[in-house]
Amino acid sequence: MSDLAKHFAKTKLSALPAPDELPEYEDEDSSSASSMSSTGTVIPSNTQRPAPAIHWSDYFAQEFYLEWSSPDGGKAKFHVYFTPPTTPKVPLLVLHHGAGSSAMSFALMAQEVKRSMPEVGILAVEAREHGSVVWDASGTINTTLSIDVLSQDLASMLQLTQAKVGWPQLPMIVLIGHSLGGAVVTEVASKGLLGNSLLGYAVLDVVEGSAMEALTHMQAYLLSRPKSFASLDAAVDWHIRSRTLRNSESARASVPSLLLQTPDGRWVWRTDLSSTASYWENWFTGMSRKFLDGKGAKLLLLAGTDRLDKELMIGQMQGKFQLQVFPASGHFLHEDQPEKTADVVVEFVRRNDRSMLVLPPKVSDLLRQGKKV
Repeated sequence: MSDLAKHFAKTKLSALPAPDELPEYEDEDSSSASSMSSTGTVIPSNTQRPAPAIHWSDYFAQEFYLEWSSPDGGKAKFHVYFTPPTTPKVPLLVLHHGAGSSAMSFALMAQEVKRSMPEVGILAVEAREHGSVVWDASGTINTTLSIDVLSQDLASMLQLTQAKVGWPQLPMIVLIGHSLGGAVVTEVASKGLLGNSLLGYAVLDVVEGSAMEALTHMQAYLLSRPKSFASLDAAVDWHIRSRTLRNSESARASVPSLLLQTPDGRWVWRTDLSSTASYWENWFTGMSRKFLDGKGAKLLLLAGTDRLDKELMIGQMQGKFQLQVFPASGHFLHEDQPEKTADVVVEFVRRNDRSMLVLPPKVSDLLRQGKKV
């Protein structure tokens, strides 16, 4: 998956601390590894609990579990964080994380957006196998992670949020997705799943060409990671020392949501990324064309210009989307540089939202007021 594979491609495997250099993190036997389910996510049991969200209320106003039932007996419980817009006329930013990540990866960026644009709404969602759970009619957890399914999940979460808060219709939506999340929001936009409610969409540090290239290194990267951690502090420290994240405040906010505690007290990855390998190509194949063809304003934020593939280079020269590059950040640019990312997002929203435009008065109105023109 490009989420971590892009990081791998940037830092190179040799630059990461080897497992034997981090004995305090690595599980000394395979017991914790065996606790990783064959599905995409470790499901908490009576003896295995998720890490508590750390200060999520500092970044979002509410935490929802959106429940849904299908006519055929399937069910879902979608996990989201929500800060409502001040009025129905201002946009709602919908944030979708990357593979193996969580909604809390957007915590600091969301906080910075609200400081600059307090009227805007924010909905940070978690995909199935990453905090949300979907069951089929038999009660079996549905682990399908195809781009079609994930994009429909995102549309469903918006519809459920609309029903929960009692909106007669959706506000104008700006979709923002990091890595896999970028592929998901692109799919939603290209399929027109939000109709006229979509104002625009932003993709953070993923393009089709480099994502597909990085997939060849992904399994090697996953094997280089510790299988477990002795504590949450150790997990946060590993993310900083390995340069996976370069902002310690964001690491403290987001890393605990990536882990589950086992009966022996150790912490293991919530999402087993290796088990999602069959979907990796599906996530990114055709993404560049979908990004360019989707309706709405478009923003691409990258950690380096070398990531632009040929199709996007041509589209960028033709002015089909806004491009912003953060060369000092890693793959998780919204965590590494949340204030800078928020500034770009706020400017993107203000430039494209007509409700925020201040138009000059009409000449006829000035004449009626007795003013000279």
